[in-house]
Amino acid sequence: MRAQDSGAAPARLKDVAEAAGVSIKTVSNVVNGSVPVAAKTRARVEQAIEQLGYQPNVMARRLRTGRSGVIALAFPELPSPYFAELAVEVIAAARRHGCTVLMDDTGGDPAAELRIASGLGDPMIDGVILSPLGLDQAELVARERPIPLVLLGEADMGPVADRVHIDNVTAARDATRHLVEQGYRRIAAIGWQDPSPRATAQQRLQGYLEALAEARVQPDPVLFPPVRSYFRPDGAAAMRRLLKLPERPDAVFCFNDLLALGAMRAVHEAGLRVPQDIALVGFDDVEEAEYAIPSLTTIAPDKAKIAELAVSLLLERIANGESGAGQRLTPGYRLVVRESSVRPG
Repeated sequence: MRAQDSGAAPARLKDVAEAAGVSIKTVSNVVNGSVPVAAKTRARVEQAIEQLGYQPNVMARRLRTGRSGVIALAFPELPSPYFAELAVEVIAAARRHGCTVLMDDTGGDPAAELRIASGLGDPMIDGVILSPLGLDQAELVARERPIPLVLLGEADMGPVADRVHIDNVTAARDATRHLVEQGYRRIAAIGWQDPSPRATAQQRLQGYLEALAEARVQPDPVLFPPVRSYFRPDGAAAMRRLLKLPERPDAVFCFNDLLALGAMRAVHEAGLRVPQDIALVGFDDVEEAEYAIPSLTTIAPDKAKIAELAVSLLLERIANGESGAGQRLTPGYRLVVRESSVRPG
């Protein structure tokens, strides 16, 4: 976004219209999401909004349309780089649609998630984007204020709300298959939780096991030790346990990048090298993965697409009312191959 000159008057709808070469009504339609606008025209308007730093007047919009343009966004672990990076993308996508985002961290607490899903009891919030961890479907159905809601992530709440998520099973299978194709056979997995509060753990373990079965590799339960959480210390602790096995793994698929980075540290502390002694693959493609030494091979979800789909779905619900079964949209991902997994020649 272009910074405005100090003391300059805030950009107006008229300024955006002139910059985009459209009518003020067209800009209003894009900002409010009330009338469909051609994709090319919308792109020009959104570019002008970014360049001018246009911010809609919330109170004026509320009086005019009955909507504030304020949406809430909540994640279970904001300290996680993945959620922080995704939040940046959601805020950018919302801004392109002329919306303001309020953020919260639920810590995975069901009560906090339910409060968010009910709009925090704030009539100024038009809708919510939520990544739930502890909330269940019955609680969601019975929420106090059923405002428009889009869910992110693996938790399947049925038709209660729209959901945007990548195919975790297929992505985990691709990550593990990559290690198989590099010639590794004793492949461990770090990220299982038993009992698991996370659909993430279940789905990524499933993909890992499917890849092993495809390669006719017998899974060994000692090779997927449970973890408490998904941060660096948990990855390091799990790797230390794996290194104490009579026959240590030659490769490890980690269910997120933080686990992989912690595991990499434990390998280094043991006097071993990645990938010469143990190969590593992560999941999420956080910025740190590219700059680790060695750089980390990882699954890269399309965070920008996830954000754009979530915001678009939410604004569609806000404009049309809360009706119809929830949609499920599955944006893509890439396997980004870096230094940590390629078998030395």
